[in-house]
Amino acid sequence: MPLAATGELIAAATAARGAVAAFNVITLEHVEAVIAGAESVGAPVVLQVSENAVGFRHGRLLPLARAAAATAERAAVPVALHLDHIHSDDLLRQAPGAGFSSVMYDAARLPYEENLAATRAAADWAHAQGLWLEAELGQVGGKDGEPPPDPHAPGARTDPGEAAAFVADSGVDALAVAVGSTHAMTTRTATLDHVLLKRLSTALDVPLVLHGSSGLPDGELTAAVAGGIAKVNIGTALNVAMTGAIRDHLAAHPGTVDPRTYLRTGREAMTRTVAHLITVLRDGRAFTG
Repeated sequence: MPLAATGELIAAATAARGAVAAFNVITLEHVEAVIAGAESVGAPVVLQVSENAVGFRHGRLLPLARAAAATAERAAVPVALHLDHIHSDDLLRQAPGAGFSSVMYDAARLPYEENLAATRAAADWAHAQGLWLEAELGQVGGKDGEPPPDPHAPGARTDPGEAAAFVADSGVDALAVAVGSTHAMTTRTATLDHVLLKRLSTALDVPLVLHGSSGLPDGELTAAVAGGIAKVNIGTALNVAMTGAIRDHLAAHPGTVDPRTYLRTGREAMTRTVAHLITVLRDGRAFTG
């Protein structure tokens, strides 16, 4: 089927008081696993390509984007393409021609006024191209190997009043909020500030996005959906599944040289992880805490 639009998937999830899973992909095996997992549970899904993933591809967006789009167009469920954590204006401007319907423009490390100005300009340009734009306010740590912020440090949590002003003044379509999760966690031990999440959900009239979701156990994920999260970003959980499966396979078969054997094992592990997490998020619609 044709590529879906991220904004339409999020709108449908919001209306149903649910959330859409958005998985970061690095290789074609990631792409295939995400789509296979979504198909196995009959759910729409978002494929995300980050600026870091583009950097890994020697700074070239199109090879991975075109592979993702070609695979998505053959999927049995709606699949959208999202460009994630973009700092580069040049990369932002490549999004429409590469099949992306949405972009997460990341100026969150800048001081508030600079973040607002950069995000406003990005949103104006994106909307003129028909793109849905997500931004971030607060700091979800752990990106690029950085340590997580002190949870009590200024800016480490999203302030509801500031967030409402930021959304109104920037014109963004969705906001990633800092409520206690951290990027790149390999253990599922994080907990969210659900009181703050509820305040943010009440204060804002745009969908809320949760970054750093790989570090959250199932109960925290379902509670986040019940608390108002409409898009859940997941990346490291796929890498944990893939790397663990490949490591086990090579340990059991040390003579292996054909990468298809261990890549298949890694892809299957990621597929199971995707199916499980989508099911958890879908069940979150009925979670009562």
